[in-house]
Amino acid sequence: MILVVIEGIGKRETVNKYLGAGYEVFASGGHVRDLPERTLGVDVKNNFELQYKNLPDKERTIKDLLAKAKKADGVLLATDPDREGEAISWHLAYILGLDVNSPCRIEFNEITKDAVHHALENPRPLDLKLVDAQQARRVLDRLVGYKLSPFLSHKIAPKLSAGRVQSVTLKLVTDREREILNFKPEEYWTLTAIMKKKDCDNGDDIEFKATFNSVDGKKVKIKNAEHMQILRERIKDKEYRVYKIKKGETFTNPNPPYITSSMQQDALNKIGFSLKKTTSVAQRLYEGVDIVGEGKSALVTYIRTDSTRVAPQAQAAAKEFILANYGAEYYPAKPNVYKAKKDAQDAHEAIRPVNINRTPESLKGKIDDDEYKLYKLIYERFLASQMNSAKFYSVSADLETVDTEKKYQFKATGRTLLFAGFMKVYKAYTEDEEKEQDKMPNLNDNDLCLALSYKEEQKFTKPPARFTEASLVKMMEEKGIGRPATYTPTITLLASRTYTEKDGKYLKPTELGFKVTDLLTKYFENIMDVSFTAGMETKLDEVAEGELDWKVVVGEFWTDFEKQLAIAGESTETYKAEPIPTDEICDKCGKPMVIRAGRYGKFLSCSDYPNCKNIRKDVRIGENNELIKVEPKQPIETTEVCDKCGSPMVIKEGRFGQFLACSNYPNCKNIKSIDNVDYGTCPKCGKPLAKRMNKNRRFFYGCTGYPNCDFLSNTPLNQPTETETKNEE
Repeated sequence: MILVVIEGIGKRETVNKYLGAGYEVFASGGHVRDLPERTLGVDVKNNFELQYKNLPDKERTIKDLLAKAKKADGVLLATDPDREGEAISWHLAYILGLDVNSPCRIEFNEITKDAVHHALENPRPLDLKLVDAQQARRVLDRLVGYKLSPFLSHKIAPKLSAGRVQSVTLKLVTDREREILNFKPEEYWTLTAIMKKKDCDNGDDIEFKATFNSVDGKKVKIKNAEHMQILRERIKDKEYRVYKIKKGETFTNPNPPYITSSMQQDALNKIGFSLKKTTSVAQRLYEGVDIVGEGKSALVTYIRTDSTRVAPQAQAAAKEFILANYGAEYYPAKPNVYKAKKDAQDAHEAIRPVNINRTPESLKGKIDDDEYKLYKLIYERFLASQMNSAKFYSVSADLETVDTEKKYQFKATGRTLLFAGFMKVYKAYTEDEEKEQDKMPNLNDNDLCLALSYKEEQKFTKPPARFTEASLVKMMEEKGIGRPATYTPTITLLASRTYTEKDGKYLKPTELGFKVTDLLTKYFENIMDVSFTAGMETKLDEVAEGELDWKVVVGEFWTDFEKQLAIAGESTETYKAEPIPTDEICDKCGKPMVIRAGRYGKFLSCSDYPNCKNIRKDVRIGENNELIKVEPKQPIETTEVCDKCGSPMVIKEGRFGQFLACSNYPNCKNIKSIDNVDYGTCPKCGKPLAKRMNKNRRFFYGCTGYPNCDFLSNTPLNQPTETETKNEE
């Protein structure tokens, strides 16, 4: 028996289906070994030696893995096909005592029978260059996080965090907000004429729109109502002559297939999915979804990529499908090839369906509705990307006043769809689909036209829009900040740290976010510099290609960073909010109570802190610092019985919401989750999993059959594991 070790528990069933007899699949659930949680774990004085430790919550996983490997005839490491996956395989090889230079590593970009069997036939040694690139990123993030977070906590508020990618992303949000706050709108007007060809033949009397844009060939901006009035007087009752006409066929090309960032952007803009939801649903589509009547099957290729490249076999399958279902005119003379960004890693092909014959319509009603919506988006984008361009008949006419000293000029445009091309598939989504275009009469040079009416409209220039999650991802990609796997966790982390908040669908920085940005920018300018962060990503790429030594990259960064830390540490400046006095008296020491700001908002505490650490939990602070009495919520009785002592369970409310607790507290401290979320089924006994919290206040997912069944997992079994990157410290 050959043991095949994968990452995500969710794809175990799908992979196992294609391996068949003689193989057993084991899921590590991500990293099993990492830098220690509570110490730096990086010896900066000894050439950045790393102190890796087995993760405490993976002890059971490691024990089971070693036991299975001992019985196996061989072990193949099939973690995800990226740097993080390579590093996980490297750590697994260390634990299992495997030779990293032996052919112990396999990878597949899609979970299909052909891809899995091709991987089995082509094992390779571990790519230590990729491992080095991951180690460099991990160390950089650890140094920044562990050194800057205490600085922020000392200068602003307790328990704050900073990160190499996180902090510069926050600066993008705060810089945009300041642009908006400092923006001064300017008035301008637009003038549109409804025109008609003069002395036209029957059937050529189509009315069309033309927009004022210039005088004597010079662009003119209508600044105010007075300016508009003067303009209207000068063109009153005037005829117009066509002085330039352009007619012909134009083409609109299809968009490339999705990369991670473009998928995330379209999922938000077109089907309303948040970043987190898109990541979760896409992971299921990659790992395998339950299809009614079939069981688990993977539907798309690997979903963390920055490449628009398409495998030749996928292009050939798309060609065959297009010819059979749409006709030869819908397929281009040669396959469409899309150029990747200059700084793209190009490690994996674009996101596409694994089987082009598996149409969205064939899956409707057989898979979850969210899975269907995202799969349809991916499928149609890919299929359209392989099709011919759309063809239009376009007309552009420039018109000017007749018999005036100055020529007041308007422009009219229109187009008619001649051939749908890729829009036959992608019309429901494309930005270039045929809209309600203004129809145009048959205009020629020197034709005369009459203005039937005019429409004046007052407008004001607008500030740049706040970022949505999607537009922030786009900006991160354009600026070279982070990589496909880091977009979602970075943006999610900013929200969880209350550095940003949502205003509808838009992101805006909190007061805390502004303070963090300003403080870090003042003392750590390079870390908050977009070009510096993007340059570091380029260096990490060069490490992965074997062109740079990872310790040299880290060493150069640390030399400058250490100096900046020393200067910042000597500063006496503080960004802490001054406590606000109140009339309340501390019931423990008799001193006045004050309002303080903490990580989770404002609270009422004793002014004699740290001598007195009294905090009033029966009071919350209003927007204007008013004290609002909070009545304690009484536990709600339930019919459930504690499985530890037999006492009734009650519903209580805590920091993370409602939960079940034993009524015999504090003699019995048993608690349970009461959320209704499906976290998957226990692979041991088949009972549902529940979300619980350990003594370190960390969540885990345990079998509801405990203590008869002791299965637990760090991640839900039906949701993705983010192993591409660890959240910055």
